[in-house]
Amino acid sequence: MTELAQPRNPIVERLLGDTGEPDHLIKAARSLGLRALPAIRQSLNEQVSYPIEIEMESVTLSRMAEAKRADVTNDALVVAASATSPDALMLIADADAIALLVSALFGGDPDMKVSPIQRDLTSIELELASVVFEATAKALNGSGVRALSIKFPMLSAISGVDLKKLIVRDGPAVRIAFTLLAPSGEGRFIVMMPQRVLLLHRGDGIADQGDEQQQEKTWRARFSEEVMRSAVKLEATIPLSRMTLAELSELVVGQVIELPEAAPVNTRLSARRKTLYTCEFGRLGQNFTVQIIEPYDAGKEFIDGLMPR
Repeated sequence: MTELAQPRNPIVERLLGDTGEPDHLIKAARSLGLRALPAIRQSLNEQVSYPIEIEMESVTLSRMAEAKRADVTNDALVVAASATSPDALMLIADADAIALLVSALFGGDPDMKVSPIQRDLTSIELELASVVFEATAKALNGSGVRALSIKFPMLSAISGVDLKKLIVRDGPAVRIAFTLLAPSGEGRFIVMMPQRVLLLHRGDGIADQGDEQQQEKTWRARFSEEVMRSAVKLEATIPLSRMTLAELSELVVGQVIELPEAAPVNTRLSARRKTLYTCEFGRLGQNFTVQIIEPYDAGKEFIDGLMPR
């Protein structure tokens, strides 16, 4: 007999995330990384003077507190917030990756090995890291209903003393490692994402791109079908003559208001305060009616309002 799963504390899950099934998490994170990889590669190589190859090295389970390497102050790091989390992504690049990017961006010799950076990063190097981080975050963010909703522009990358003082909120995470490769050298940058964020946006997404597009079409069709079944209240508004506030205050229930001879016959058909059609007021037998003439055109009405009558 299978043992029943123990109930989980929702408060703890909200604070620390849900590790879920390890295989499912790794598959979802790998799918996310592979989907974003072509966009990351294209965005980076549009800015450098010689091509840099980017490969996804590994996908593992980790913790957010492990993003910072102990006693290393010349990594570049940025925390990206989203609409659902203040730390939806954490991106870290080592000094070797920064050195390679500096060489490629400023026209270095692609066949000459870059010198390793042993010091804290300069402001120019951090600005360069920020550009790469933002391109990576945009690729990972995606679009549509399953986007991570990352807030752009992101904060600038930090290093040195600021990196040492940074306090990271701990919790279960996934770690996606990318390798930068070129004849002049290689480096590594890491993407850390809380498992709760991954499960919220991509927990059901381990299929390939084609399956995702088909799934989106299916949900769109279902949603549209439900919307088409929704009932809305239609309102037909007939313009009358102008009235003063005094005349308006004297109106009583049951009073009959005569339409002037020159009253316009056009009326507007609206639903939920949105005007849909221009109609013509009329009568069919014992029933008052409106006949749809044309879709409502706000621009046309504005122009007509400017013309003297």
